[in-house]
Amino acid sequence: MTRVLGIDVGGTKVAIGVSTADGPALSAHVRLDTGPDTLARALAAARSLDGAPAAVGFSTCGVIRDGVVRLAPNVPGWEGLELPRLLQEAYGATPVAIDNDVNAAAAAELRWGALRGVSTGVYLNLGTGLAAALVVDGRVVPGAHGAAGEIGYLQVTPGEPAFADGRVPLEERVSGGALAARGAALLGRPVTAAELLGGGRAREPVDETPGGDPAQELVDETLRTLAMSVANLCVVLDPERLVVGGGMMGAAELILPRLAAEVGRAVPFPPQIRPARFADDAPLLGALALARAAVA
Repeated sequence: MTRVLGIDVGGTKVAIGVSTADGPALSAHVRLDTGPDTLARALAAARSLDGAPAAVGFSTCGVIRDGVVRLAPNVPGWEGLELPRLLQEAYGATPVAIDNDVNAAAAAELRWGALRGVSTGVYLNLGTGLAAALVVDGRVVPGAHGAAGEIGYLQVTPGEPAFADGRVPLEERVSGGALAARGAALLGRPVTAAELLGGGRAREPVDETPGGDPAQELVDETLRTLAMSVANLCVVLDPERLVVGGGMMGAAELILPRLAAEVGRAVPFPPQIRPARFADDAPLLGALALARAAVA
């Protein structure tokens, strides 16, 4: 089977893998931390795994617009990077496919996972950040500027600070990173989203007010806002299936029923709701799916 190479650059790590079969399996892989010279170190590590792949898939945080990376402030030196040109210089005539990490994860679900066979669907990523990928006619839709599905920029209340003000309104309320930050401010100590969602012991009241558990109220508010936003997205696209992935899905038993209830209440034709097949390395597997498509 033809060998392909996948590279995923995230907010804190780089994952690189080689696949020799058309499936979600790695024959070799390596991980790096992001930091200075992230791309140069990633390409060097990729060459050590496979110096002559048939195709390369590249998954990245942010979006590619006018030949440069946009909306990626969390990786040092990544915002404004001329990624397509640099990859073309590195790989020459070898096909290279680039997409953002959420779209790449959706590509993996389309090829091998919970979106397989779906014509119109949504892949929702609940992680440190918040975003979605929109599937139409069995393909991920990039949008006019490569930013389709960037639902973190949706407003929650009219006129609130938004993109032009350097803000990401919905993501600042319902992502894993937002939940951890808001929970830490509430409890006066560091806390993770997983703990707040039930994986730890963080749901202790900060006072003894009868019936008042501020941490639980924060989680409830977060899930209400998330469910409303997802239902609105489903009203707009009318998908047949909604697939939910990302790190917050460690609390799937809490999250999925809340989404299903609101989608069932608010959407005229509610989609099926399923957990993503790939919980770990979804963007890297997506990069491999992009590479497979480039070979085909």
